Amino acid sequence: MMEVNRPDVLAEVNAAFDAYEQALVTNDVAMLDMLFLDSPDTLRYGATENLYGYDAIRAFRAARPSKGLARTVTARVVTTYGTSFAVANIEFRRDGDARIGRQSQTWLKTDAGWRVVAAHVSWMETK
Repeated sequence: MMEVNRPDVLAEVNAAFDAYEQALVTNDVAMLDMLFLDSPDTLRYGATENLYGYDAIRAFRAARPSKGLARTVTARVVTTYGTSFAVANIEFRRDGDARIGRQSQTWLKTDAGWRVVAAHVSWMETK
């Protein structure tokens, strides 16, 4: 039977997610690139873009402005399934923006470590 949220696996994924979050807010493009699986099947749906394949994601990161990336995570749910598959979902806020940001990531454990294979970022209007 597959184990959900095995503590050692959950700790690994949380560490990978923390590294991603730190790289995102500091615009560490090399780390962000490393944390996505280098595959034409990797995808990222952003707030304003649909990126298919690692090369498209990498090009987006390289061209993205490096200002205004700070955010506060207001909710976080990480769930692992077995020892090599996980999902991470957060809600976040940016100063001066009334909307709620949402981010979902699917993580896969590879020989090189945990890598994002699919990601989605969207904004929700507040009432």
